Amino acid sequence: MKTHITMKEMPESEQPLEKCVRYGAQALSDAELLAVILKTGTRNQTALQLAQFFLSRREKNLLNLVNMRPEEMKEIPGIGQVKAAQLKCIAELAERIAKTSRLRDVRLNEPASVAGYYMESLRHKTKENLLSAMFDARSNLLGEEIISVGTVTNALVSPREIFMKAMEYRAAHIVLLHNHPSGDPTPSEADLAVTRRVEEGGKLLEIVLADHIIIGDNRYISFRENGLLG
Repeated sequence: MKTHITMKEMPESEQPLEKCVRYGAQALSDAELLAVILKTGTRNQTALQLAQFFLSRREKNLLNLVNMRPEEMKEIPGIGQVKAAQLKCIAELAERIAKTSRLRDVRLNEPASVAGYYMESLRHKTKENLLSAMFDARSNLLGEEIISVGTVTNALVSPREIFMKAMEYRAAHIVLLHNHPSGDPTPSEADLAVTRRVEEGGKLLEIVLADHIIIGDNRYISFRENGLLG
């Protein structure tokens, strides 16, 4: 006796794709949205059931798209190399959309706006990433460059590389940002020492270190706001 129901055998009003077409994507649950992307399940489960099982793993929510490695995803029956790649692409698109929408609000003299712009791209990193954000004389964001990717506890910092990148962009101001994988953005003695070195180097080159922002778990610390810059 057949007990498994395919997506096509579900009432049309309950099929995620049909529901999306009729009512819009906003009417779908997280699992239903994923089911539309996955399209197919396995012999024993629908795409919706596969999506629900995926969301029940690890973080038990949509953060699985960000935090699960493709190898972890492929351990789930029904998710192979192609589907794992598709899911990681969805996570990357979501991050880029969020970042793009915040770009217009970035203000050099407002650390919260700079931290917010980079928050999602840094807070989930498992190693320290140091990047330099470059601004022109009118405080417009010109772009950013990853300076180093370190271990869980520290990044390998090269002030020389920081200023080489700044000069390539013809930047007048730079903001250093790095993440603390522990989630605690409190600066270490090494963070303080590196900041002083970069600040002094900037004075010689007439490139202002406007701030150093440390990203934690959905929180940040700004050296500028806390009076830690000269």
